[in-house]
Amino acid sequence: MRIAVLASGFGSNLQAIIDAIVKGLIDGRVGLVISDNNEAYALERARKNHIEAIYVDPGQCPGRENYDRKIVALLKEWDIDLVILAGFMRLLSPYFVGEFQNRIMNIHPSLLPAFPGLEGVKQAMDYGVKVSGCTVHFVDEGLDTGPVILQEAVPIYDDDTIETLHQRIHEVEHRLYPRAIQLFKEGKLRLEGRRCFIDER
Repeated sequence: MRIAVLASGFGSNLQAIIDAIVKGLIDGRVGLVISDNNEAYALERARKNHIEAIYVDPGQCPGRENYDRKIVALLKEWDIDLVILAGFMRLLSPYFVGEFQNRIMNIHPSLLPAFPGLEGVKQAMDYGVKVSGCTVHFVDEGLDTGPVILQEAVPIYDDDTIETLHQRIHEVEHRLYPRAIQLFKEGKLRLEGRRCFIDER
């Protein structure tokens, strides 16, 4: 299975996926990393691991769909089976989603549908909830609205800050995302409407 990772920043989930592949927890390989940010450390992580790293300049592709068409062309050129969003700060166009229907995953630092969009951890802290967490989901045309694959709760402690809570959520993300990818590889994810079932048979 050939995986492409789209990232805009530090790329800690990219690193978790690379590490999981090395450990044999994911039967596949990251063939391509794409970023919309030329300074993204995710690109450096890719290069250090001998993975093709490509910066696609949004300024050279006016309009969301034109930008996505360029990325989709790269994904097809590299025969990508699964697209992983890892801190990719762009909403995908209907064209992109249609070209890779049910083959795009994202991870979000909240228990969706609670606190979608930017700063999910801060939203949870500001709201005063007692439990947050993270969600791996398939990507559809909405903002963090696709079918949920895996979720795990993370308690919020009285002395938590945004930073400490985010760190604990990251630890769960780095375990959950590789598991979701491997379940996809094994053909164990089954969609019925909005519900994603895991066939462990």
